Amino acid sequence: MTSFDPSAAATPGSGVFGLPFSAEESRIHLLPVPFDATTSYGGGAASGPEAIREASRQVDLFDHQFGQVYETGIFMEPPDSEMEAASRAARALASPIIEKGGADAESVDDQRAVAEVNAACEKMNERVHDWTRGVLEAGRVPGLVGGDHSTPFGAIHACGEIAAARGVELGVLQIDAHMDLREAYEGFTWSHASIMWNVLERIPTVSRLVQIGIRDYCEDETGYARGQRGRISTQHDFDWWRWMDGGATFRSLCERTIDELPALVYVSLDIDGLSPDLCPGTGTPVPGGLTFNQAAALLECLHASGRRIVGFDLNEVCPREGDGEWNANVGARMLYKLCGVARPK
Repeated sequence: MTSFDPSAAATPGSGVFGLPFSAEESRIHLLPVPFDATTSYGGGAASGPEAIREASRQVDLFDHQFGQVYETGIFMEPPDSEMEAASRAARALASPIIEKGGADAESVDDQRAVAEVNAACEKMNERVHDWTRGVLEAGRVPGLVGGDHSTPFGAIHACGEIAAARGVELGVLQIDAHMDLREAYEGFTWSHASIMWNVLERIPTVSRLVQIGIRDYCEDETGYARGQRGRISTQHDFDWWRWMDGGATFRSLCERTIDELPALVYVSLDIDGLSPDLCPGTGTPVPGGLTFNQAAALLECLHASGRRIVGFDLNEVCPREGDGEWNANVGARMLYKLCGVARPK
């Protein structure tokens, strides 16, 4: 650490953000999850983690909001070639079903493919859960870098277990264009469109889900949210625009919404929660959304609230050929902001 110059260019072979830290020296541990089996519009999120790792070496390390984030120590696990192969195999099985709008309940072939994809997702969930649990038990902060939005289930599950062991509740702050409350979408239990349904149905310690940036959802999802009797707070993107047009400040809306969360929070950031000019390659882009500065201000408000961030994820970053590394560039900078808000105090 004494020889490291945070103002210098990243050196060849350096770690994420050009940092020199080992796992033992780092308080924040990042797990790349190159898995993208069920994205129902555009794929490519499996390439996100490595693209973000490469782009992160261009991020300046003194953050205007969170200061010397790097001093915490940030370590990213090496690429997982086994998970990459599992993602490719699962995607090959899922693609024909996705292309025709979902699995046919009467088709033996479809049901066999769905079962294999679900099994691959469950194996991925177990890998993520076990890694996250180990990081938490070591007193460090886990951050997952996806991959599609199905990938953080195991991380949230492990955080929920730790919360339960301490007798406290866990809140999830979701920044997203979508509610992700569909049940077994297109036949797949662990669909990217079902992540928060699975969280609420399978992790009872999660007492509150707060969704920000929402602008694309189906009627069934709103019905499910209403049926949760206050467990879900959905903040629609257009409503925030309307309230700000009427004179409300963005910060006041953030503060009011964050007040709905318990003391222990997990942050799940789908990059499509941002405006699509920032993330054009993402699998399911939607007009509207947060600017980069708004997302950063939201995280600043969360930090100022005194809540403890027990874990986080960034997902659905999809690099595209000829994009000038723009998608990964934005993803890397958003990841550094997440490290800033999660930095142990």
